[in-house]
Amino acid sequence: MTPIKPENLLVNRFRGYFPVVIDIETAGFNAATDAVLEIAAVTLEMDSDGWLKPAQTLHFHIEPFEGANLEPAALEFNGIDPHNPLRGAVSEKEALQEIFKAIRKAQKAAGCHRSIVVAHNAAFDHGFLNAAIERAKIKRVPFHPFATFDTATLSGLALGQTVLAKACRTAGVEFDNKQAHSALYDTERTAELFCHIVNKWKSLGGWQVPEENIKSGEPKESDKEE
Repeated sequence: MTPIKPENLLVNRFRGYFPVVIDIETAGFNAATDAVLEIAAVTLEMDSDGWLKPAQTLHFHIEPFEGANLEPAALEFNGIDPHNPLRGAVSEKEALQEIFKAIRKAQKAAGCHRSIVVAHNAAFDHGFLNAAIERAKIKRVPFHPFATFDTATLSGLALGQTVLAKACRTAGVEFDNKQAHSALYDTERTAELFCHIVNKWKSLGGWQVPEENIKSGEPKESDKEE
């Protein structure tokens, strides 16, 4: 079997970071007070030729935390009824623990030392994610505490668009407005969009792994401490 070239290992593409696409639907804009209602995550993988593609999808409906604010305008916008028993909602803690368990497994398999959130307007999702982590008192968090990859910014650079639907269509990624604002649908489209941008950059010759950055897949002590 022909060994995979170092530049085609995911561990070498983002400096040891394992990208995970996240989308969160909420009951408002304030991460400290407003409920998380739905979360989805898509892990990514790189094939033997170095092309990035979606891998595993994880998805949960979330019970509003005790005392959470539910803004009527936000619920009207995303169409979520937090009190509908058919949602099959679980607690923030249960959802995050299951998602993080799967992410750590995939991160380890890729030889990466830490995961990084990929999201459209990432500051919003990352803020709500961190607030939920704090409420659930979860200690083993795979994600970098503040660094993110924002597909709105990347799309502005690569495609001249910043709105998710318009960026997807420009990239040739199908986008149905009727299904938008579902965490699962938006995460899957964002994952396709991010892969398109990364792969397009590669196809244009814009990515070569500097020799000093090539890793075997085993994290260095300095990486573990970041």
